[in-house]
Amino acid sequence: MTAITLDNISRDYGCGIFGVRDVSLAIDEGEFMVLLGPSGCGKSTTLRMIAGLEVITSGRIRIGARDVTELAPRSRNVAVVFQSYALYPHMSVRENMRFGMKMRGTPLDEQDRRIADAAEILGLDPYLDRKPGALSGGQRQRVALGRAMVREPDVFLMDEPLSNLDAKLRGEMRQELVKLHRRLGKTMVFVTHDHVEAMTMGDRICIMRDGQIEQVGPPLEVYANPTNTFVAQFLASPAMNLIPARLTAAGGGLGITAGPLAGALPAREAALYARAAAEPAILGLRAEDVLTAPGPATLPVSGKVIVREALGAENLIGIETDGVTLSARTERQFLPAFGDQVTLHADMSQMHLFNAATGVAYPKGT
Repeated sequence: MTAITLDNISRDYGCGIFGVRDVSLAIDEGEFMVLLGPSGCGKSTTLRMIAGLEVITSGRIRIGARDVTELAPRSRNVAVVFQSYALYPHMSVRENMRFGMKMRGTPLDEQDRRIADAAEILGLDPYLDRKPGALSGGQRQRVALGRAMVREPDVFLMDEPLSNLDAKLRGEMRQELVKLHRRLGKTMVFVTHDHVEAMTMGDRICIMRDGQIEQVGPPLEVYANPTNTFVAQFLASPAMNLIPARLTAAGGGLGITAGPLAGALPAREAALYARAAAEPAILGLRAEDVLTAPGPATLPVSGKVIVREALGAENLIGIETDGVTLSARTERQFLPAFGDQVTLHADMSQMHLFNAATGVAYPKGT
């Protein structure tokens, strides 16, 4: 197993345009690290810099104990799996998997052993003599993974490998990749713009924006404690509700006014966010924390239903009031009609608070 260390790496395209700017990240041995962010945020550029496919204009990269900053891609012992699969259409699955080893002069018996091992792990035995055109998208993706595996690399780099698959296959391949990672124990770096892939696959996620890192951590930790409004909104669907707010002293405690929401905060939240009193702030509430029934720490909010998505196991409801739209994730039995006036209940014990000027979160528990 091999760790990866990025030390202030940048990709400067000139004229003040950076693909990546001063990114530092330590990826542990055997870790499944997910680089997550919107298109153009620098995640694929970062991956390509690790692979040696993109020029590093400043900073250093280490893979294990080796400084690979100046090494050619073939000397880094990494395998890259691309979005497009990049299979040779005129070759069989076996020939596609063999090709790279053949070019590197790997002995034939060793080639056969590696192909057999990878095919068994990936369930490709029945397809070894087929051409890529005779395979499904999921099968082609497994061939691309097998071709990477037979190299026996120190590190696997995957650039949005599931984005060409339909929803059902994406779900299946997510599970297969997690199983593969556990079986191989190799360091893997996975690029995606899909927050579901990040949440379900990564040991840690690294959220990027405009060529820089916004937050790094275990998925559930980042979800529970987003460092700013960008992370809070990006790592969820629907995005976190963000409402301009102001906190004021009220009856020995702390009250909040945020669009249609107004009332006293629970004692714990009042103590946590006392420093934000009288400062312009942004209230953050996830959709699952807007409830259909009142609770001990809720504030009521009424509005007209303008969004209604029945998903089977749950519903997504959007209500509008005073120019503010509030999203709620509700139980499947609660499905009002468009235009209905309904009352929901914001669970303030789950609130997040951000500085209005910077978008940075006020830390919880400090």
